[in-house]
Amino acid sequence: MALPQGPLEHRYRGEHPVRTLAYLFRDDRLRLLVAFLAFVVKHSPVWLLPLVTANIIDIVVEHRPIDQLGGNTLVLLIVLMLNYPTHLLYVRCMHGSVRRVGTGLRSALCRRMQELSIGYHSRVSASALQTKVIRDVENIEVSAQQSADTGLAALITLTGGLAVIAFRVPTALPAFIVIVPAAAWLIRRLRTRLRSKNEQYRRQVEQLSTRVGEMTSLIPVTRAHGLERTAIGRVERSLSQVLRAGIRLDLLNGHFGALAWILLNAIGIGFLAGAALISYYAWLPITAGDVVMLSTFFTTLTGSMTMLMGLAPIITKGLESVRSAGEVLQAPDLEENTGKAQVDEVKGGLRFEGVTHRYDGDGPAAVVDFDLSVPPGETVALVGASGAGKSTVLNLLIGFIRPSSGRILLDGADMSTLDLRSYRRFLSVVPQESVLFEGTIRENVGYGMPDVDTATVRAALRDANALEFVERLPEGLETIVGERGARLSGGQRQRIAIARALIRDPRILVLDEATSALDTRSEALVQEAMDRLMRGRTVFVVAHRLSTVRNADRIVVMEHGRISEVGPHAELLRRGGAYSRLQAGQIT
Repeated sequence: MALPQGPLEHRYRGEHPVRTLAYLFRDDRLRLLVAFLAFVVKHSPVWLLPLVTANIIDIVVEHRPIDQLGGNTLVLLIVLMLNYPTHLLYVRCMHGSVRRVGTGLRSALCRRMQELSIGYHSRVSASALQTKVIRDVENIEVSAQQSADTGLAALITLTGGLAVIAFRVPTALPAFIVIVPAAAWLIRRLRTRLRSKNEQYRRQVEQLSTRVGEMTSLIPVTRAHGLERTAIGRVERSLSQVLRAGIRLDLLNGHFGALAWILLNAIGIGFLAGAALISYYAWLPITAGDVVMLSTFFTTLTGSMTMLMGLAPIITKGLESVRSAGEVLQAPDLEENTGKAQVDEVKGGLRFEGVTHRYDGDGPAAVVDFDLSVPPGETVALVGASGAGKSTVLNLLIGFIRPSSGRILLDGADMSTLDLRSYRRFLSVVPQESVLFEGTIRENVGYGMPDVDTATVRAALRDANALEFVERLPEGLETIVGERGARLSGGQRQRIAIARALIRDPRILVLDEATSALDTRSEALVQEAMDRLMRGRTVFVVAHRLSTVRNADRIVVMEHGRISEVGPHAELLRRGGAYSRLQAGQIT
């Protein structure tokens, strides 16, 4: 199935959600028209049946020609037979359109997330974005389907029924226009009061769920202190409250349900009796068949009006989900690459010229007047206390954020003029927490490289000190690593991440606390793999343990966003400055 290729976000700026939905369904207008016509045919028995019933009663009562009975019956049978194919056609066109729109909207959201800056992703939680892609789009789909199914059924029944009444018994039309909405409103009011009570009960059940969750999480503490009876007592008190609330709710359901049923049927009986009296005394030209037809239509049309009134919360929920998705699709915080120069080759030379960056336009600077020139192939370590600005420098280097002032040059070219997507093809990052997806080891190492061969994957794993443990696994390269690599140890995950970096042969390498979370043996294996990875490349290393950066060509010591010292390990120790203090603090 073809998905929309262009972004949808330009339609979301200041648009009302209804207009947004109209735009989303623009390519399915013909299908929606076919779906509407199919629904009219498939639903016609609902308003045709009372008319045919009236005709048949009049044929019997007035002793009309018997062939009219066969004609009326045949019409109804034909319409009933058409319900099956037209219903399938409606589902295919309407529900298929809704599904296509949902898929296209999810695709647009995912594309937009890839375009939004890292700053945006640092402010908005991943779970919130996941909810927008899954739950909000699902709400839109459900709301559209229910609105179409229920709304079309109600509208066509109302339109068809009123048209038949206007044609057959026009004098009864004013009564329907007044009584039907009034009866529907009364029933709706009763159901609204009932819904508020259901909402209260739902909250109490949620409170019980919280209590059970607390109990399960506290089981080790409960057992250790012999408090099982106390824990059970807390839950049982909540269970008793839910039991009492549930019984009260059942009684209220019965109370309001019975009242609504009695009210609707009482009004219907009154309507039937009134129509019968009018026919009996010939106050209006109404036949016996018309009396039955009008009585049936009263119940049918009142139900349709009630369904229409009940659509409001469903539609509101769907439109709110459209707004929620629009928050992502119209977010202005984009990484702009359109029209910028493509990067076809990287030697690895980098120069920071007076770079300052503020995450908040008026807030304090995370990096201030950062000046550093790095020739190709040099290894630079960034050290300093938490909040010194190390991660900000890495984010500037990767292009996740832009300098507030100053500039960064890549092989002499201002990075603000470059397409950063093409630049990143020559860059690899090994973070502190390696991120693996739920796939095979082969797929994780060759991520984004579908044509890579097995020999290349094995070579990357060998250089990353990972091939030995991979070959011991039952499935080898085809072993599923689990969600976020859960089936592997921390050291194994990190070596897979290094293999992923190696296989790309990057010119610039970023190592962000790549060994800080590992035990001593794993750190030694990972450090050996990183030493191979760093050869012949421009490398930026951030490390908390100073022992891991002593072999760097230069060490940049940062304090409060500024460069405090620059030099090799031995030279910085001889100076007795900030680096020496950091070293002494770790030894202590």
